[in-house]
Amino acid sequence: MAPTDAKLDELDLAILDAMHRYQKAGILELSRRTRVARATVQSRINRMEESGVIASYDPQLDVTAAGFDVQAFVTLEIAQGALDAVTADLTAIPSVIEAYATTGSQDVLCRIGADSHSGLQEVLLSIDRSPAVVRSHSVIVLSTVVAPRTLPLLSTRTPTGTSKAPAYRHPER
Repeated sequence: MAPTDAKLDELDLAILDAMHRYQKAGILELSRRTRVARATVQSRINRMEESGVIASYDPQLDVTAAGFDVQAFVTLEIAQGALDAVTADLTAIPSVIEAYATTGSQDVLCRIGADSHSGLQEVLLSIDRSPAVVRSHSVIVLSTVVAPRTLPLLSTRTPTGTSKAPAYRHPER
């Protein structure tokens, strides 16, 4: 189902916050944490899944802890009209963790992981072998300053109104 512009209220944000804080919690525990009925929590989660707000329940994996402690960001300038070709080439390289088409002087931004500096060099050479890549530039990650996160961004939107759940009150933190 295609994502839509879901309207989130305070209860939706509280449920998402509880899901983030207590990642192994089931519906009953989320109900206790947010102080609303189990059926309300379930229906809100179902609605957020259907609208695409909740996109996945995949575990968050730490590639560094898994032995890939060298990471880099690579920007690519690609040949005109070669986005599909470079997408296929990058998808075929397991060390490409993620890649995005971008605006500006570079066309694609990738994050890659490797188990060593020589492994990083091999990945960079693999990327440069793509006929679609005209030029690449890489920077090595030294440390994570802000880990991937979404709740602070979602919280900046003005909630669509008060919750329709009559007993909902902001939980004590």
